[in-house]
Amino acid sequence: MTGKNCKACKNGATFDIPITMAFQPMLAIGAQKVFAYEALLRGKDGAGPRQVFSHVTAETLHAFDQTCRTTSIELATELNLADSGALLSMNFLPNAVYDPKACIQLTLETARKTGFPVDRIMFEFTETERVDTQKLLEILATYRRLGFKTAIDDFGAGYSGLKLLTLFQPDVVKLDAGLIRGIDSSRAKQAIVRNSIPMLEEMGILIVCEGIETQEEYDTLYDLGVDLMQGYLFAKPGFETLPTPHWPSHSKQGSEQSVPIRFSR
Repeated sequence: MTGKNCKACKNGATFDIPITMAFQPMLAIGAQKVFAYEALLRGKDGAGPRQVFSHVTAETLHAFDQTCRTTSIELATELNLADSGALLSMNFLPNAVYDPKACIQLTLETARKTGFPVDRIMFEFTETERVDTQKLLEILATYRRLGFKTAIDDFGAGYSGLKLLTLFQPDVVKLDAGLIRGIDSSRAKQAIVRNSIPMLEEMGILIVCEGIETQEEYDTLYDLGVDLMQGYLFAKPGFETLPTPHWPSHSKQGSEQSVPIRFSR
């Protein structure tokens, strides 16, 4: 399989659908700063991610993944994202990586050409994509050695879950939106998030809650001690722009001194 994928890459398999990115912020509530902007796939004509991805084939998967990476970095550079102090968070497809050291070279080259700092790039992967665990661990270890941040997206909705955390601790875990939606009226969801926070913190992992859409969800998460949040309540994805976030108020907000965000690795 590796030889086949490598041959396809070297023979110039391309993804020819014009793409761009929209950016959605992840907020550090205590510090009142943008922690990261997530690059989200869009067609140049405004088409959504599913419509664009429907054109991806097994032969063009690698080229598609590489195009998403370079497009994200180049556009983020044009928008002066790094100057804001935020991270650039990019999704990647583990099954599009045939060799971690080889497949990361274009990303490194693009960062060098644009001047975008490698340590301001975070790679997100979703555990809803079935992938060989050993291969995934090799990819993540390689990215960490090169200075990139790593994050598990949609945590709690996929194949690996807690087992993966016993083998590799990413910098960030993003709790699945399905767990967050309606959390204000679900004691079960509140219990899961409440107990996940100290567990992940003990492993040196930052927690992001995504998919927040209502003031009630925000208030509940704030009371549970969640600091990093993402969702339509704060900002919808900005097409080729960095949207200015809305900062909700809370009765207890500002009553405690904010703690600076520090990565443990």
